[in-house]
Amino acid sequence: MKVLAAYLTIIFAVVSIAGQRSDEVLATAEGLTFTASVLPDDVRNVFIERNAAVAAERSRLLGEMARELLIDAEAKATNTTAQAVIEAEQRKVPPPTPAEIDRVYEANRQVFGERTLDQVRLQIIHFLRNGAEQNVLNELTVRLKAKHKYLTGKDVNAAGLLAGDALFTIAGKPVTLAEFEDRFRARIYDTLAAIYVHASEHLEDAILSALIAREAKARNIAPSELIAVEVTNKLRDYTDVERVALETALKKKLYDKYSVKILLTPPAPVAHRVSVDDEPSVGRPDAPVTVLMFSDFQCSACAATHPLLKQTMAEFGDKVRFVVKDFPLEGTHGNAFRAAMAANAAAVQGKFFEFVELLYGNQSSLDEASLKGFAAEVGLNIKQFEIDFTSEKAAAEIRQDIADGTRLGVRSTPSIFINGFRLHRLSPEGIRAAIEHALSVRGSK
Repeated sequence: MKVLAAYLTIIFAVVSIAGQRSDEVLATAEGLTFTASVLPDDVRNVFIERNAAVAAERSRLLGEMARELLIDAEAKATNTTAQAVIEAEQRKVPPPTPAEIDRVYEANRQVFGERTLDQVRLQIIHFLRNGAEQNVLNELTVRLKAKHKYLTGKDVNAAGLLAGDALFTIAGKPVTLAEFEDRFRARIYDTLAAIYVHASEHLEDAILSALIAREAKARNIAPSELIAVEVTNKLRDYTDVERVALETALKKKLYDKYSVKILLTPPAPVAHRVSVDDEPSVGRPDAPVTVLMFSDFQCSACAATHPLLKQTMAEFGDKVRFVVKDFPLEGTHGNAFRAAMAANAAAVQGKFFEFVELLYGNQSSLDEASLKGFAAEVGLNIKQFEIDFTSEKAAAEIRQDIADGTRLGVRSTPSIFINGFRLHRLSPEGIRAAIEHALSVRGSK
């Protein structure tokens, strides 16, 4: 029953590393060498076996593609829509019983910590429903494979595949490697990039820790004293933005002094095809760089990322346009969809970003009364706000944003795309580097 922990946290499956080496040099500094051995065991294992992780993701995506095409075939055969086919299966899933909910809660007490059953009930229900719905969709896929004459083709991970090779066929129509790659190339890159970024972050932690110890020894002080001198004692506003800026400055100073060279080379970025439609935005519509954020206004990570993102984008002036799409995580955040509806209502009156600032700053107060209070605070016409707040059109647009995000592989928030390139490092350095890369790509065309 400990599976809920894995569901609530993004983790990489650890695969066997028998016979693999961990002495690959990933970075150097003055008198120091850093290899994969400095990474935590789980991170190192996945990094060393990254090709196996990518192969597993390719197989998973192929299954996802086959299911979608089978459901499309069924929808066409029954004169309905793919969504209707899916919903008909999902309606077969009964709601979780109180006993099932209690069992999951008791089995995951360590994960939930001090939170009561009432506080996590929505998460547990979502977890149980999601598992049951996946089971019925798996059963549907098996039935549709027989009905629509599904035949397995070549292994998607086989060596020497050609673009025209069929990976599977449905009713005699082949799906080729070229079609698979065209659809999923960017998502496959995202899998590999996430592994590299995860390894890189832990590598840089190890490097910085070693350099702080060396610098502290050179100054004849303790490492904690060095951090106090360079970071803690310089804080004036005590904001996350200020702290990150000071930590970044210390890192740069030590990297320069000790001639750090990062040898870990990330894979070449691959852009997604991302639609911004008429989403709320700030900045020139013709700006060379578009930063798109899928956000959940009840998500604490979104609230923490938002100011860092704004501050870093400001460094590039009118070269950057900022766009927001909705991705409320309803299974985790009970008020997220309501908050998205309210933000969309504020957007109708041109106050989206002012309203969003209040949402991020008051995430524990997103009930309907509070949202109406925020509307008054930013100067909205309350009667119009109430009309737009319950608009079916707005709800459909939010659902479309969720569908767009799901197609792009979004599973959590914040998820950020910069000119279609997914941002895997949610830090000022990562944001800055991604914007600079996007500008360089535009400049080379």
